Amino acid sequence: MTQQAFQDYYEDVTSYCYGCGRLNQAGLQIKTVWDGDESVTVYRPKSQHIAIPGYVYGGLIASLIDCHGTGTAAAAAYRQLGVPMDDPNYYFRYVTGSLHVDYLQPTPLGVDLTIRGEVVEIKGRKTVVRSVVYAEGVHEPTARGEVVAIQMPRAWVEEMVAGNS
Repeated sequence: MTQQAFQDYYEDVTSYCYGCGRLNQAGLQIKTVWDGDESVTVYRPKSQHIAIPGYVYGGLIASLIDCHGTGTAAAAAYRQLGVPMDDPNYYFRYVTGSLHVDYLQPTPLGVDLTIRGEVVEIKGRKTVVRSVVYAEGVHEPTARGEVVAIQMPRAWVEEMVAGNS
């Protein structure tokens, strides 16, 4: 991935998320980019992300789908307006309104997971992103999910910044 990840555009105060926060050293620090009209995250689970020997814990898969979806929603808002994610005149960050995950088959541990997302609806402050999880070496998807992402009011961030001053 040569382009800058969506999550790298987030200001520091919103960069501590366990799934996508670049400033959370104990977190996953996922990175999501565009691949045409799809968003893509590649992540290799660590040994502690185990469910049973050889397979990934389902909660990790849900976290990946969740943060992939909210990041995609933010990037889609900028893309829809035709402005870069670092344009100071616009502010789009999203939180999870709902998350649904279907586990299709066990996801193997020790291989790269690729999450591919598609924006299926943008309506006001709500964006719906559907994602599919693929595991390296497995021919069919291992999971799929849908995130309803809600635009976070700019005032929330301003309050967080003021509270940290």
